[in-house]
Amino acid sequence: MKTLRLAFIFLLSLGLVAGQASAEGEGAKGNNYRWIQGGTKVDLGTVATLDLGTPFVFLNGDDTRKLLKDSKDIPSGKEIGSIFPVNEQEQWEVILEYIDTGHIKDEEKKDLDTDAILKSYREGTEEQNKQVPDENKLQVTGWDVKPFYDEKTHNLTWSIAAQNAQKEALVNYNVRMLTRTGYISIVLISDPQHRAKDQELLASQIIPKIAAKQGQRYEDFDASKDKVAEYGLSALILGGAGLAVAKKVGFLAMIALFLKKGWVIVLALLAGGWTWIKSRINRSRRNNQPAPQETAAKDENASL
Repeated sequence: MKTLRLAFIFLLSLGLVAGQASAEGEGAKGNNYRWIQGGTKVDLGTVATLDLGTPFVFLNGDDTRKLLKDSKDIPSGKEIGSIFPVNEQEQWEVILEYIDTGHIKDEEKKDLDTDAILKSYREGTEEQNKQVPDENKLQVTGWDVKPFYDEKTHNLTWSIAAQNAQKEALVNYNVRMLTRTGYISIVLISDPQHRAKDQELLASQIIPKIAAKQGQRYEDFDASKDKVAEYGLSALILGGAGLAVAKKVGFLAMIALFLKKGWVIVLALLAGGWTWIKSRINRSRRNNQPAPQETAAKDENASL
């Protein structure tokens, strides 16, 4: 068994683009992160709040970017937070970003042509495979979860499945929460074996707890002054590039294209990488604990 838990190599818009994350984390030695324990409400930038449940810990946007850098990943600069489980037996991560695209109209909500979207990715990827070494070829195997749009929450959800040249399953899971002026990207980093369980946890305990702030809700859109995005739901699934681009250039070329435009690849976790992140959490908790003598002094003062 390889220790590397592969995730799907995708654009940010298709989920966090997968790769390798360092299990060593030497650059983070001695660094502290401002972990927020569950059971409180946290800000997600200026656009939303998260009612963080007790089974989770949270990092704000700055510390999320710091953690990504320390674990040899490359942040996009748009991060507004990240969520991790307290239970060390669970190995997943949720990255939250906010992208100011302008208001995305949901006119396609009942007309998403999932077959056409999937066909475009398959054809584009097959074409791109002609230009890469055999060991780097990808095959799109289908929808893990077909794209669907919830009119009540204005959430667009999808998960696409693929396999690499070694026939290892790759999967991602994405939710885009539309707001007045853009969208919140919610990306679950998991693995095919645990994706369904982790996705259920995300859907039941995290996403319903994210709320756009007053004035930032989808319904707060003001046509007289707000910018409107140049694309809709189908193109959002395709990274805002549209079906034609995906069909012509394929996944790998799209990665290069978006990198040139400032989009960033984010790396998936090694099995050992999760141990490293847990050690950072535990170290930060210890560092934030008052020293025994301080605690004793406080207790003594309190009794006076």
